[in-house]
Amino acid sequence: MKTSLLLLSASFAALLSTAAFIPVPKMFDTVAVTGGTISGTLNKTGDVHVFRGIPFAAPPVGILRWKAPQPVKPWSGIRACAAFGPSPMQGAPAPFGPWSAEYLIAPEPISEDCLYLNVWTGARSANEKRPVLLWIYGGGFNSGGGNVPLYDGEATARKGVIYVSANYRVGPFGFFAHPELTRESGTNASGNYGLMDQVSALKWVKANIAQFGGDPNNVTIAGQSAGSMSVNCLVASPLAKNLFTKVIAESGASLARPMATLAQAEESGLKVMQALGTSSLAELRAKPAADIMQKGQGSVRGPIVDGYVLPEPMAALFGAGRQNKVTLLTGWNEDEGMAFGPPKNAADYKRQIRQQYGADAETLLRYYPGETDAQAAASQNNLSRDQIFGAQNFGWANLESQQGRNVYVYRFTRKLPATGDYARYGAFHTGEVAYAYDNLQFIDHQLRPLNATDDALAKTMSAYWVNFIKTGNPDGKGVPHWPAYRVADKQIMTLGDKVQAQSIPDAPSLDFLFTLLSRP
Repeated sequence: MKTSLLLLSASFAALLSTAAFIPVPKMFDTVAVTGGTISGTLNKTGDVHVFRGIPFAAPPVGILRWKAPQPVKPWSGIRACAAFGPSPMQGAPAPFGPWSAEYLIAPEPISEDCLYLNVWTGARSANEKRPVLLWIYGGGFNSGGGNVPLYDGEATARKGVIYVSANYRVGPFGFFAHPELTRESGTNASGNYGLMDQVSALKWVKANIAQFGGDPNNVTIAGQSAGSMSVNCLVASPLAKNLFTKVIAESGASLARPMATLAQAEESGLKVMQALGTSSLAELRAKPAADIMQKGQGSVRGPIVDGYVLPEPMAALFGAGRQNKVTLLTGWNEDEGMAFGPPKNAADYKRQIRQQYGADAETLLRYYPGETDAQAAASQNNLSRDQIFGAQNFGWANLESQQGRNVYVYRFTRKLPATGDYARYGAFHTGEVAYAYDNLQFIDHQLRPLNATDDALAKTMSAYWVNFIKTGNPDGKGVPHWPAYRVADKQIMTLGDKVQAQSIPDAPSLDFLFTLLSRP
């Protein structure tokens, strides 16, 4: 018996010794990128390397305020990229509506010096070329940042994708136009600095992502809300040509939405200059960032048709097929209408619709009826959802499909379990993000007690998203079949308590609304 035990112990020791020398994919301590060498950190399980706060452009401060992003300033030695860079200038984050803390940026740091990106990547093996995702955050073009907990890239990186998130300027620092800025630009344009930051981040990915094991020719851009509108703009922009091949657009586009012209945006800029008591661009650039925030925040609406980044109105550009050619995955959420304040009663609702839409009002009221107060309240939410999101993404899907490109459409219907006031929001705006990127762990489970249905949905949705990032098709082993979208049958994927394909039930109302909103 003793002999058997000794032999067993010896065999076990030999096994441990052998295991210690089993080759494993190499993790990398440092990476050479544009500007110098960086180091990162390992996640707790040792299988994902994270580089936070990598500068991809020079700080847009001082004389670089309201300029296109400039080349990153080189550094010597090894730059530690262990912490997120500052979020762009914006108001202090505070929970509101359905958005609890995990949906918001960290309270600090917040700074004009904000052009940093983050990379999550797995172990690197020789000659590996993994697909790449660049995430673009939302926030109404006035807020947001890459350090939002739900934007964490570890779970996606563990599935074989290199996940990148990048900051861009927002508010009056990202979308401020002025005649003097237009004259000094060299492009006869101003105003779309936030979009130019996104293009700069994409160029950084093109030049550097191979160093992390990524394929610079297999890049997907993804965004939600204003991030999705940004994705729509990047598909339109000649500056972003050949920088990506696939896009994921969650709840946002600008095809049937009026966008300011350069002249209109410059006029707003002149008013901001007057409000700040300045008479020159030099004086404006010398103003403290807090003053710019205070006087300029309400005057900035986001991207404009500047003739350079966006050379013409989005509807005209896409309608003529002049956009960058991509494969598209897009959709919106069931309960993401943004009707602020109490709903109007039935009589007031119908009166407003008739005043606003004239000859089209009766048709609109057939799709969004208001015979009772309860019906009118529901229609106001649905109309808000479809004006801001549904009709926009639906119209984009139709245009791309009609022009022969592969399109996949979803509707997110999962009403997140919640307590207290949060229970009334259902499948709210941004609700899908944690599922799509397998980040339910960051949800506050005291406020939202998720269950096995949520776990299963996150597993399925994140598989769809990763499949699409890798191949351009969300379908794959172990998930329900997701048919490609065709205008003829309008098959979409419902992502909720059940995951199933179906013909979109409200296509007639969305068709009508997209046509209505697209009129000059």
